Amino acid sequence: MQIHEKLKVMRLCRGWSQEEMAEKLGYSANGYAKIERGETDIKVDRLGKIAEAIGVDLQQLLNLNDKNVFNVIEGCHYDNGSHGNILLTETQCAHELEKYRLLLQERDKEIANLHQQIAQLKEINALLKANAST
Repeated sequence: MQIHEKLKVMRLCRGWSQEEMAEKLGYSANGYAKIERGETDIKVDRLGKIAEAIGVDLQQLLNLNDKNVFNVIEGCHYDNGSHGNILLTETQCAHELEKYRLLLQERDKEIANLHQQIAQLKEINALLKANAST
């Protein structure tokens, strides 16, 4: 993963748009977008400023690799005591994805059940209306 890709992932994990990130850095939105697309070379001082805005140290940003995913979880503590930063391994991410996949399956079952109940209630309502009119 190249540095511009890491920056995009970390920004998205924060839930920030490119415009919001650019504003935090004092850059134009277009200028920051070029950084994320890898069209602009990033000097160390700019990279440090970006890391600071994201809330990580420069070394952490540079050490982030394909086996780690930067994930922001509110109220969480990382080794350095900062709030909101946690690094998950590929295995941990796979486990979290599976957990959420199962939750989504349960949600879909519940939605199907509710649709069935609505259909039954509509039938009951139609029968009651038919009986009331006779």
